[in-house]
Amino acid sequence: MSKCWRFSVRVSLDWLSKCSGICRVSSDTCVRVGNSSYAARPAAIGSTVVVRVFSNYLEIRDVRTLQVLRTHPIALRAGSVILPAAERLFNPSRETWSILRKAQEIGKNTHKFCELLFKHEGRVGQRKMWGIVNLDRKYPRIFIEQACEQVLNSGLKSYKMVRAQADRLTLEALSSFDRAAQMGPELTQSHALIRSTQEYANLFTHSAQAHMPFNQEENWNE
Repeated sequence: MSKCWRFSVRVSLDWLSKCSGICRVSSDTCVRVGNSSYAARPAAIGSTVVVRVFSNYLEIRDVRTLQVLRTHPIALRAGSVILPAAERLFNPSRETWSILRKAQEIGKNTHKFCELLFKHEGRVGQRKMWGIVNLDRKYPRIFIEQACEQVLNSGLKSYKMVRAQADRLTLEALSSFDRAAQMGPELTQSHALIRSTQEYANLFTHSAQAHMPFNQEENWNE
């Protein structure tokens, strides 16, 4: 709440108690409150605004004049985006290109998935795109690639689906390693180079006799 004292106007302590704080407008023209995004125009990208949260709605105000810029109902579902379609930006930003470069490093399927996500959602989809490329912090890239390919083939564009598939593929790989370790190497009982047990017995007997030391009496006689 100490940040609220930076306002250029005097406000009461009662008003300050309802202020949730200062938010920065991201490149998708929204502010992030809780786990959801809310349209902040006419506030400029990169600027700061004041957000007041009430029981069932919130206000976005100018940081200097405290004028109300937007009001929105509180999103009931986490991850919601309260932004009119007409206000969505579909031109790539520097952040967009940065995400796509990282997606390309992971693989062609990951890159294609992020491209389609941006084409469908615009800059608002960049948060999901970051989620996709940052999966490599937890999962091998080969599984992220396979997961993106499977989700693309299903016709979906869901970050949660990609994460679930990458998790499944990783668990399956770990399970197969565990099974292989428990079973151990498979022994081959028959092969063209494997001789009969009697031949091996004769070989061991012959070798033992050839290397048998002289008895004590023979050693003294020398």
